[in-house]
Amino acid sequence: MQPVDGEGEGKGEDEGGEEAGPEAPRGVSTASSATMTLSGDGSGIADARCFAADFLVRARTAQDVAVSDRAVDLTRLVVSELVTNALKHAPGPAVLELRLTGDAVEVTVRDTVRVLPAVGAVDPERVGGHGLEIVRALAEEFHVGLEPSGKRVTARIPLSDPSDLSGSSGSDVSNSRPGSTRPRPTAPS
Repeated sequence: MQPVDGEGEGKGEDEGGEEAGPEAPRGVSTASSATMTLSGDGSGIADARCFAADFLVRARTAQDVAVSDRAVDLTRLVVSELVTNALKHAPGPAVLELRLTGDAVEVTVRDTVRVLPAVGAVDPERVGGHGLEIVRALAEEFHVGLEPSGKRVTARIPLSDPSDLSGSSGSDVSNSRPGSTRPRPTAPS
């Protein structure tokens, strides 16, 4: 794993630029975004999960952003799946970007292969290959795009729980896709 700014070997930096200690994931953070570069050897998946969780916890505590525990857990899972795919299918390095966008966090992973990922048909008998199915089920939005140096995969995770929303609209939020705050229409009775 490499720090984006080329400094801080073995240490992370908090928002004030101070060293966060030898165990902290390395990367660059601002109040509303964080970036981490991972080597292609697959060793940084757990660090990426911790980096994402720390970013959201800092937003909650230091900036008073409403971030639910569920959002932290979902973000960790999405980061794990996207980073694992990038490190498994691309020679490396990969870049993890986190960005607060109003009521959500955008998780973007960039890798060095200019091939769009294939999402297979749902098959409960298949062993493995369900990562993007999981991400698409959890994300409020999901996008994949080619770039000159590879591809970009982005998932948008809401910061609040559907149960945290007020019921003033009369919408059936309980029928929403997991991880989505958008109500789905209900079938007439």
